[in-house]
Amino acid sequence: MWTHEASIETHAQPATLWNLFTDVPGWKRWNAGIERILLLGDFTSGTRFVMQPPGQDAFTSKLLDVVENRHFVDETVIDDTRVVVSHELIPLAWGGTKVVYRTEIDGPQAAEFGPHVTGDFIDVLTALKDLAERA
Repeated sequence: MWTHEASIETHAQPATLWNLFTDVPGWKRWNAGIERILLLGDFTSGTRFVMQPPGQDAFTSKLLDVVENRHFVDETVIDDTRVVVSHELIPLAWGGTKVVYRTEIDGPQAAEFGPHVTGDFIDVLTALKDLAERA
């Protein structure tokens, strides 16, 4: 299993960040790794979405667990490799929020997929923070 964690703290409240999470077509505003994205239903557990990174083939992912203002977990399976990413919002004592992305990858291509999947997470989190703090 390949694992990775990235996080950032922001002055934004969980509800503000949650609004950005649930606006799936708007993910492109803070995630440069998305050329096209389409949510195939409501932002709830079990819903699928199709995402295409720039210059690559599109793939389908599934929302495994969605808890409003707390977290969502998505799963992508490509061939025999399973990628699970948890996006967690943790309220901080000083009034801000810690955003944590945790990734677990299982399968024969885990070591190859890992750095590719998570390589831009700090940039994504920074852009998310900047957008949330402007909201």
